[in-house]
Amino acid sequence: MGELVAVAIDAAVGALVRRDIVAAAAVVANDPAINAAQSDLTALVIHTIATQAPVAGDLQFLLSLSHVTYELERIGDHAAGVAKQVIKVGDFRRLEASTWIRWANWPAPSSTVCSGHSWIWTWTPRGGPPPGRRDRPSLPLLLRAALERMRFEPAWVDVGAHLLFAAKNLERIGDRVTNIAEEVVFLATGEVEDLNA
Repeated sequence: MGELVAVAIDAAVGALVRRDIVAAAAVVANDPAINAAQSDLTALVIHTIATQAPVAGDLQFLLSLSHVTYELERIGDHAAGVAKQVIKVGDFRRLEASTWIRWANWPAPSSTVCSGHSWIWTWTPRGGPPPGRRDRPSLPLLLRAALERMRFEPAWVDVGAHLLFAAKNLERIGDRVTNIAEEVVFLATGEVEDLNA
């Protein structure tokens, strides 16, 4: 399931960066596979609890697994949300290059889930750009720039709004990754920790 989600994020961000409507449509079409994986894993967790009566650490692990699969399913939904914004805007080629370069100056899609989601996680309003990306603008700066442009260029409002929705989905992916990290901390230490603090 994690690999399906990793592929969905990479493909959605790649579609956004490349302005690829076909790739975006594939992300949306593949989202039901993530939903099915979550349903299957939840059923396995329930079956294991019902038939094996796990206690202590085993029960804690199964409950955490259930939480993680829920978060992964929601991350898949947010990746599909990014892809849907690419589709709604349509042909981004009508944007001049300077506009798109600012939005496409995010990290390459291959640096997402498989490397720990760290770039998405740190690009939320609570964090700065990821290590090694300090020369790139932060997500809040891009959002402010988009809002400013929408204020002065009414023709850009439609595209800007869809880019803002895509950015919000990316931010929510970061939030969900934080939730998964908190679950891992809980499994490893037994401590409930708020990693947003």
